[in-house]
Amino acid sequence: MFTGIIEEIGTMRRVTSSGPTLALTVEAKKVLEDVKIGDSIAINGVCLTVTDFDESSFTADVMPETYRMTNLSRLKPGNRVNLERAMQAGGRYGGHIVQGHIDGTGVIRNRVREHNAVVFTIEPADVRQLKYVAPRGSIAVDGVSLTVAEVSVQTFVVSIIPHTLDQTILADKQPGDPVNLESDILGRYIERLMRYREPEAAAAQGSGSRLTESFLAENGFV
Repeated sequence: MFTGIIEEIGTMRRVTSSGPTLALTVEAKKVLEDVKIGDSIAINGVCLTVTDFDESSFTADVMPETYRMTNLSRLKPGNRVNLERAMQAGGRYGGHIVQGHIDGTGVIRNRVREHNAVVFTIEPADVRQLKYVAPRGSIAVDGVSLTVAEVSVQTFVVSIIPHTLDQTILADKQPGDPVNLESDILGRYIERLMRYREPEAAAAQGSGSRLTESFLAENGFV
């Protein structure tokens, strides 16, 4: 579990590719202070497991599903990356609940300055992801917890303060660059609960709508 508050910017030291898998070695400092084999560290918002480390770097493996769903396959030695260690019990949730389980990627379509802020317009690769994005809600972009300013049929907008730009790789991002997106966990679970049916009920009702007026009445919604 993470909060979307980036602890430091690391630098890719080595990227070892074998088909749809990767081994990433990242130069870092702060996240290595208490690191152990098996710890979770998010790289650009992707929860990965530490498989090896030394005094100045750590290594993590990327499996095929993560390779397909994120922008980690684009990383090269020298690239900067956002790093965050898993949340400790009793710590402060400065951002929002982030799992490090990426829903997919998006592309920055526009970047403009608005006084002291920089406003990004982002288009998800799969626009169906926008059903989980709500104005004034939370979303993680490359692991950074951000508040959604606007949502349209194809894009959403976030406004980023100077401190966040200074402390994350979002400062490097330009129109056309890909970013990892993780929507708020609440939306995903609400959708699952609304659509779920017990196996017996599913067999009896066939493939019809899971949400009916009678269901809502029986459960006190109407």
